[in-house]
Amino acid sequence: MLKEEVEKALEVLKQGGIILYPTDTIWGIGCDAGNAEAVDKVYKLKGRDAAKSMIILLDTENKLPSYVKDVPEIAYDLIEYAENPLTIVYSGAKNLAPNVIGQDGSIGIRITRDEFSKQLIQRFKKPVISTSANLSGKPSPANFLEIDDDIINGVDMVVDWKQDDMTPKKPSTIMKLEPDGRFAFIRK
Repeated sequence: MLKEEVEKALEVLKQGGIILYPTDTIWGIGCDAGNAEAVDKVYKLKGRDAAKSMIILLDTENKLPSYVKDVPEIAYDLIEYAENPLTIVYSGAKNLAPNVIGQDGSIGIRITRDEFSKQLIQRFKKPVISTSANLSGKPSPANFLEIDDDIINGVDMVVDWKQDDMTPKKPSTIMKLEPDGRFAFIRK
């Protein structure tokens, strides 16, 4: 079942589509982080201001240098030792769709620990957008049943994997990490 769902989602991403999928935190809306048209579809679906950047998921921290100009050395320790899912906002984003990168040139990246999203990104060989599966201004869904019908009906594929998992989930911790190692928490 997992392998089949990864295959189906992979095809949708390759065709520039958007998916509704489980992550290591809450359910996410995802697309190819390098495809500006697909990213626009996600902004429109959520009704989100395009000035608010979205985060991307990677399957391994080894890929960080492909998307961040200067990865502070401390980032690798933070990722390794974080007890809860951690999104780190880095300066100097690169090799991504321009509408994914923040106005200040930053990008939020989380290394996913979820089985589905990790396999999907490994197979896709590119980062995937992960924005909460809610309409802008509404609360993030704690589980699949809390996702608005407009979101479910607005994506190209709803992943079947983990829809029945009712364990309440919450968004990741977000921290901004400067190239010199200074940091500040944005969301705890």
